Amino acid sequence: MKKIILALVVVILTTPAWASVAITVKDLGEGKAAIDYSGTELVRAFALDITVDAGTIDAISDFAVGDDNNGYGVFPANFSRHITVDATTGEVSDWAVAGYTPVAAADDPGALGGLGTNGITIEMGSLYDTKAPALEGRLCVITCSEACKVTVTTNATRGNVVLEDASEATVDLAGATDVQIGGVGNYTGPQPDEWQAVGNPDCWIASINARQCKGDADGLSQGKQKYWVSTSDLDILIGAWNKSFAEIDGQTIGGVPLICADFDHMPQGKQKYRVSTNDLDILIANWQAADSPAADCP
Repeated sequence: MKKIILALVVVILTTPAWASVAITVKDLGEGKAAIDYSGTELVRAFALDITVDAGTIDAISDFAVGDDNNGYGVFPANFSRHITVDATTGEVSDWAVAGYTPVAAADDPGALGGLGTNGITIEMGSLYDTKAPALEGRLCVITCSEACKVTVTTNATRGNVVLEDASEATVDLAGATDVQIGGVGNYTGPQPDEWQAVGNPDCWIASINARQCKGDADGLSQGKQKYWVSTSDLDILIGAWNKSFAEIDGQTIGGVPLICADFDHMPQGKQKYRVSTNDLDILIANWQAADSPAADCP
């Protein structure tokens, strides 16, 4: 097997039929974000761009190194720079070489700026005799310098995502787009899984709108009495009434996403309506009370 190191390069340059692979980003706390994958067919190699909208990506960790280890430890961008293959045996005697990481150099074609900038390009492949990677797992963990939103995209110049059969995968990046990591941007309410399921809406975050869970969809007061729950919030609720997330995703009223009228942060009924009677009850309970309710959503 170890005599076929160049097979990875051949695979990356080949492109037939399609299968789906999902890439997701998970907030691990302390500024760290996990880059995970899952699919129905085995991936041979990943070429991905990872960017942040604020600060920099300062470190990468928790990645496999080497071959035949149930992981993606062969890094095409840095292989020739750091790894020596015995010309006779085809063996790699030492994978633990300083500088051998998945991060492509900034001067590689199509690569982003690298660690210490707002974007890195990673390339990760597998070679194995018996210990193939799993159909789902963790590629790596990045460390961000400050609270930010992390986005992952495929890198066509470096090869995108390629399957074991040399075909190029279709890649689902919905769970790896604008994912909030760290800082005041974190959702601190009781339903973090629901927050992620509906695209991490900012309006659910108490540090941004501390009255949203009490019926204040737009984060604004109305009139001289400073009604925090009033007609503009009702308009947003009506716009989202008895609709699933798929039906309201991306829709706004007055620039406010309709998902902001989901005051209890839970779907309701068999149809999984994001905004329904439970949310209406919350709005009614706080309707047009002067300078109320208190700004104390969890």
